Amino acid sequence: MSEKHEAADVQTTGHVWDDDLADLTNQPPRWWMLGLAASALFCLVYFIYYPSFPITTMNTFTKGIGGWTTIKEMEEAQGEVEAVRGKYEARLNGMTPAAILADSELTEYVIRTGKELFVDNCTACHGQNGIGTHDKEGLFAPVLNDDDWLFGGKIDDIHASIEGGRQGMMMAHKDMLSAAEIDALANAVAQGQPTSTPLFAEKGCTACHGENGKGIQAMGSANLTDKLWRFDGSVAGIKHTIANGVNAGDPQGRVAIMPSFKQAGKLGDTEMKKLAVYVYKFGGGQPDAPAAAAAAQPEK
Repeated sequence: MSEKHEAADVQTTGHVWDDDLADLTNQPPRWWMLGLAASALFCLVYFIYYPSFPITTMNTFTKGIGGWTTIKEMEEAQGEVEAVRGKYEARLNGMTPAAILADSELTEYVIRTGKELFVDNCTACHGQNGIGTHDKEGLFAPVLNDDDWLFGGKIDDIHASIEGGRQGMMMAHKDMLSAAEIDALANAVAQGQPTSTPLFAEKGCTACHGENGKGIQAMGSANLTDKLWRFDGSVAGIKHTIANGVNAGDPQGRVAIMPSFKQAGKLGDTEMKKLAVYVYKFGGGQPDAPAAAAAAQPEK
């Protein structure tokens, strides 16, 4: 340290300025030296107690006398989490999704823990928080947080979709309809008024989409009046869908398949129910008052 001092009285490092300002060779303060010694002792104890130095020649490392590892710490922490979750998981066994919804405590637990299931199994197609994903032809996978559902948005419908998968089908009509007929139907559908052309009934579109064009959930057929599109909603895109179909085996056709998580064996029964409740609670699920009020007894 530097301070004003008579350079002739104390030994210096040789750095002297203006005859009265010098860099002295005084020892550091005692507290500083004690701190340095304590730090060195701490490092020594740390290296002995914990794993520290790699031994490259033996492809290993010093284990430390404390037996601590990050894996062991993780397992202990995981055990604490499982102990907390265990009481809820035990209650979920055998319950229907509707029964889970009727229990506010279990519903809150499922919402908090279901996110990891959704991220691991669903976001690749349906996007973060169920916002859907798009490609150049429209939705690659449907939005899950709105109130538009091809196969129904009640809790049991959503669970059935997860468990059994979905694969609706629309026939390819390019060999059944003329170009003019396809054009007329596509324009009417694009305007949200499919029944405005007599062709809608004459060509049998009502068999799948209903007499009013609003779709039939049991078949997964689309509502053609709401201007919400699973695929490209332009006139050209609708013409392509009519001509080539959906899941009809046509090389040019649309493909829309939701896999069965049960058949894939990726998730257990409880996990699929938790996912159903989690998706339902996005806010787009359709209420089913009778089922919820009955609090659906545990499955037999």
